[in-house]
Amino acid sequence: MGILLLGFIYSFSQKSIHNGVSIEVNFPKKEQPRRLAADVHDLNPIQNIKVEVLNGCGIKGIATKTADFLLLEYQLDVIRSDNADHYNYPNTLILLRNEKIKTIDLLSKSFGVSMNNNTIIKSEPDESLGVDATIILGKDIHAYTKVFDYISSEN
Repeated sequence: MGILLLGFIYSFSQKSIHNGVSIEVNFPKKEQPRRLAADVHDLNPIQNIKVEVLNGCGIKGIATKTADFLLLEYQLDVIRSDNADHYNYPNTLILLRNEKIKTIDLLSKSFGVSMNNNTIIKSEPDESLGVDATIILGKDIHAYTKVFDYISSEN
C-alpha cells in the first residue's frame, strides 16, 4: 500500500510541475507621463452623434469595419451595424435623420465628400430610429479612400 501511495504522490508531483509559456510584459516608457481617462477624453472626446451603418454591397463584415473606422477616427457613436434590406445599392448613401449640422460635417469629412453633395447625403428625417444618420454602404465603397483604406488595412 505504501508503494502505491508513493507512486501516486510521485505521479501527482510530476503532473503539477509545468515549465509554462513565457509571457512578455511591456510597461509604458518612463518618459511618457501617465494620463487619466478624463485627459484622454478631453483630447479626443466622443461626439454626441449616433449613427447606424448598413451593408448594402454584400462585402462580408464591411459594416462592422466601417463602424470601427467611424468610432476610432471620428469618435462617432455607432449604435448599430447590420445588413441593409438588400445588397444591390450601387452607391453609398448617408441618410440624415435630423438636422444636426455637426452630423453632416463629420460624416462628410469621414467619407471625404462635400456637405452639399445631394447624391450621397440625403435628408430623410425619422426620429423613431433613434439615430442621427444612417449610412448604407454601396458597391462604390472603394471610391471613398479614407474608409476603404482603413477597411483594407483591417484584413
